[in-house]
Amino acid sequence: MQKVALISTDADPSIWRVASDEGPYLNGFDAAPCPLSFMTVGLVANGLEAIVAELETGGRAAPGLEFTIDNRYTMEGSTLQGTMRGGALPLEVAVRTESGNDDESLHQLVAGALRRTPLGALVGGTHSSRFRLSVNGQAVAIDGVSEIAGTIAPPEWMATQPSPTVGTEPLIVRSKAVVPKTGVTGGAGTSLREEQRRELHVRGHGRFRSDGLVEVTQELHQPLGSTFRFLVEGRRRDGAPPRAPSGASYMAAGVAFCFMTQLERYATIVKEPLDHYEVIQDTRFSWGANSTAGSVSPVETHAFVDTPAGPDFARQCLRMGEQTCFLHALYRTPLTIRLTD
Repeated sequence: MQKVALISTDADPSIWRVASDEGPYLNGFDAAPCPLSFMTVGLVANGLEAIVAELETGGRAAPGLEFTIDNRYTMEGSTLQGTMRGGALPLEVAVRTESGNDDESLHQLVAGALRRTPLGALVGGTHSSRFRLSVNGQAVAIDGVSEIAGTIAPPEWMATQPSPTVGTEPLIVRSKAVVPKTGVTGGAGTSLREEQRRELHVRGHGRFRSDGLVEVTQELHQPLGSTFRFLVEGRRRDGAPPRAPSGASYMAAGVAFCFMTQLERYATIVKEPLDHYEVIQDTRFSWGANSTAGSVSPVETHAFVDTPAGPDFARQCLRMGEQTCFLHALYRTPLTIRLTD
C-alpha cells in the first residue's frame, strides 16, 4: 500500500516527492499519511490562504486565525458483485480566532473567500474524470469510464528526479501514532472486507506560521489512523525558492494516491495479481479574482498496469478503481460547504 508521487506544477519549477501509506485498516505499515490526508491538507491550505487574503484586502486583522475542514466519505456495496462505490459527503468548515468564532461578518467573509478557491470550485460542480490505460506495455481500449482523447502519455516522466530541497524541516511528520485495534469499527483489516457499508472521516486544522508556511495537522478519525503534521507553501518572499508543495500539489497527490489504493485493494480482494502499477495524472486548478469563482478541470489519468491476468482484468480494475475512489467521487459529486460554530 506504500506509494510515492512526484509533483510538478506550472507555477512551481520544483519537483516534489511525497509518500503515502495506509494504516492498520488496510494492513499497511502506517509509515506515511493515507491518501485522503493529502486532499484535506490541500483544501485547508487553499481555504486559509484565501481567508487571510480577504481579511488583508479589507484591512482587517484576525490574530491566531485557524481554519478546520472535516471531510467525510462513504463506501458501500460488494466488490465481487461490482456494486461497491465510494462517495463524498458535504464538507464542514470552521474558523477560529483569538477572539472566538461568533463574528457573523467573519463567517460571511469566509464564505466569499472559499468561493474563489479551487476548494469552492471542486465541491460546487460535477467533474467527471478521464482515463487512458496501458497493460503490459500496450495501450488498450477501456469502457465504463470516460477515455482521454489522443495517445497515452510517455512513461519516461516517471523517471524524473525530485528537486533538491531548500527547507530545513521535513515536509511531513507523524505526530501521534494510532494504536491498532481489532474487532472495532475502522479497526485492523476492516477496509479489505468484500462487502462494506461505512463512513470515513478526515479532519485538518491549519494555521499560518510566522515564516509564511502553512502548518496543517491532519487527523484520521475513521477508519482509525495516525495524526500527521504537514508543511504547505503559503507566502514566500518574491524571488525566494519554494520551501514546500502548494495546497494544490497536495490535492493532486491525494487523488493519485487514493485511486492507486483502490486498484490494489480491488486486486487484493478478488485475488488477482497486480505486479506493477503507475499513473501519470494531470489536474488543473485556478483561483478566482475579485468576485469570480475558482475553477477545476476533470482529472486526467494515464494508468500503466502490469498483470499476467491480462487486459480484461486490468479494465475491470480501472473501472472499479474509479468507482470506489473517494476523491474521484469528490470530483463528480456536487456538494455543499457548511460553516460550523
